[in-house]
Amino acid sequence: MRTKLAVVAFACAGVGLLVAAGPVVAHHAFSAEFDASKPIKFSGTVTKVEWINPHTWIHINVKKADGTFEKWMIEAGNPHNLFRRGFSRDILPVGKEIVVDGYRSKDGSRRANGRDLTLPDGRTLFLGSAGTGAPKDGKDTAEK
Repeated sequence: MRTKLAVVAFACAGVGLLVAAGPVVAHHAFSAEFDASKPIKFSGTVTKVEWINPHTWIHINVKKADGTFEKWMIEAGNPHNLFRRGFSRDILPVGKEIVVDGYRSKDGSRRANGRDLTLPDGRTLFLGSAGTGAPKDGKDTAEK
């Protein structure tokens, strides 16, 4: 009886570990969604920030030459790493003008993987996620 109970407990623990590891295994690489040969740089106004894992999303309105706006979504690193780099929930309020450097999505949608974010005071903060396969340019302190 004890042996059967031990086997069942061990099996349940193993299944639990596999389920918990699922999201980590499912995480995408940079090259799956974004194109390193299509760098972008634009300024826009923050409309929303989603501080969620595994990536923070910054939503901005970018003014076009004809005066209309395009809505863009910028993928950034996870909230924990961004906070360690100097971000805070107060640094990106709705209405703030920012400049974003990054890489465009492969599917042509208005999504980009952010590399750097420049604030109105001139500070530049690194947005990227280390180890995703994004182009290495020396800005990521985790790059070797």
